[in-house]
Amino acid sequence: MPETVPAYTAAQVAAAEEPLLAAGEPLMARASAALARVCATLLPARGARVLVLAGRGNNGGDALFAASHLADAHAVQVLLAAERGHEAGLAAATAAGAVVIDAAEAEDSAYDLVIDGVLGIGTRGAPSLRGVVRRVVSQLLPADEAGQTHVVAVDLPSGLHPDDGTTVDGLVLPATVTVTFGGVKAGLVRGRGPAFAGRIVLVRIGLEDALAEVDPVGEASIDEVIVG
Repeated sequence: MPETVPAYTAAQVAAAEEPLLAAGEPLMARASAALARVCATLLPARGARVLVLAGRGNNGGDALFAASHLADAHAVQVLLAAERGHEAGLAAATAAGAVVIDAAEAEDSAYDLVIDGVLGIGTRGAPSLRGVVRRVVSQLLPADEAGQTHVVAVDLPSGLHPDDGTTVDGLVLPATVTVTFGGVKAGLVRGRGPAFAGRIVLVRIGLEDALAEVDPVGEASIDEVIVG
């Protein structure tokens, strides 16, 4: 059942995370485990083809650790947005059986699920897809728009501004589900956010007390709240 919750800026969420990260709280472990559970609801029990688009920051880490939970049951491929990915997440994913591929392999394949973990709230300036991932996302769009594949966005769809829901050029992979962590980012419900976010699942990872001390910038109607 839809639920109305506060919406926050990227800076507010990052500030709420900071003391918990400094204290060693396993925020990424909580987020990625919840992300994997949501992904699993969109897949058969075994044998699906999964593509992970992984940036080198924390969003990529979330996606890669989620891949490590899925790789024992599914054929998981990883496309890195940069030469280097999130080191610990990539090690966990490949140890679990995920395979790193190049753009040509991704473009020539069909997938049951795509995990979009390229850009997150740590992106500086106006977020936009570039390089190899931009090319692959362009290739994936027809299958996504035709409903032939599911897309799960990690925290927010890559290329969508987390605060105002704008895009640089409109190239965003529309999500079936956006799994957002700690607090709903305002950009998911502003501007073009609703066109790209799909269903919104909020994962509680321990930011509730910190966020209760700041003024939200709006409200969001979301589909589900789960605990990471």
